[in-house]
Amino acid sequence: MSKRSERICPVEKAGSLDTKIRRWLQNPHKILKPYIKEGITVLDFGCGPGFFTLALAQMVRENGKVIAVDLQEGMLQKLKEKIEGTELENRITMHKCEEDKIGFTEKVDFVLAFYVVHEIPNQQKLFNELGTILKPNGKLFIVEPPFHVSKKAFAETIKNTNTAGFAEVERPKVIFNKAVLLKKIA
Repeated sequence: MSKRSERICPVEKAGSLDTKIRRWLQNPHKILKPYIKEGITVLDFGCGPGFFTLALAQMVRENGKVIAVDLQEGMLQKLKEKIEGTELENRITMHKCEEDKIGFTEKVDFVLAFYVVHEIPNQQKLFNELGTILKPNGKLFIVEPPFHVSKKAFAETIKNTNTAGFAEVERPKVIFNKAVLLKKIA
C-alpha cells in the first residue's frame, strides 16, 4: 500500500462523511452561501460521496455547473447514485483525477477543497494546477480538519498558495476547523 493510499479516506468509510451530525455542524449552505452565486462554475476537489457537491449544485441553480472531482471511482459512484434521476444530474459533472494531477482544464469561478489538501503529497503542484483552472479573480476555499493539520502545517499550505499566485482574502469561521478563502491574483 502506498503512502498516498494510507492518507486518503477509503470508500468504505464514505458513510462517515455524510451524516446528520456533520450536516448540523458543517451545514454546506451556511458555509458556502457567501461565496456561491447562481450561474457560476464550481470545482469540488476531493468531493468524496458528494456532501458538499449536492448543496453546491442547488446553489448554482440550473444555469450553473459543479465539477465533482475525486481520486476514487467508488466515491464518484456513490455521488452518481445520489443524483441519478434528479434535476441535479444535469448540473454535476464527475471527473476522476489522477494521484498527481487533476487533469481538468475547463475554467471555473470557485474551487472548494474541504478536508483534502492535507492528503496531497505535493501541494505546490496542486495549487499551480488550480491556478490554471481558476478564472482571473477566481476563489479557492480551503478547509482543513484540526486534528490532522497543525497550525504550522496550515501556515505552510497558505504559503504554498501564495507561491502559486493566490492571495488570502479572509479566514472564514468554520466550526472546529482551519479555513482560508483565497483569490487568484496571477
